Amino acid sequence: MLSDMSLFQVYSAMARHASEAQKTSAENLARANEPGYKAVEVESFAEFMARTSQQPGTMDLSQGFEQRLTTGAAAPNGNTVSIEEEVFKSAEAVGKHTMALNVYTKSIDLMKLALGRRI
Repeated sequence: MLSDMSLFQVYSAMARHASEAQKTSAENLARANEPGYKAVEVESFAEFMARTSQQPGTMDLSQGFEQRLTTGAAAPNGNTVSIEEEVFKSAEAVGKHTMALNVYTKSIDLMKLALGRRI
């Protein structure tokens, strides 16, 4: 029932996006010393929402997140991973995931309260 409500679908997509961003940052960090490796990043959540809601009133939030090469200077070995930037992106993803789960939980609490059930 809850998964059919568009608001909860958006919260779920937010959590999935943060998870994918965390996974991508971890992959980039793991390959930071690999010669010639090109770092990738996940599209922003706003870009994902714009892409999945092309037609008014329709959203297909089950689609995957697009990845693209990051822009930045390459090391002498051709690797484009910036460790500082990836650590920042990783921490940002943790914060976004926590926020999505908190909003999801609070929304369920509000629904329970509206139905007259104790939280």
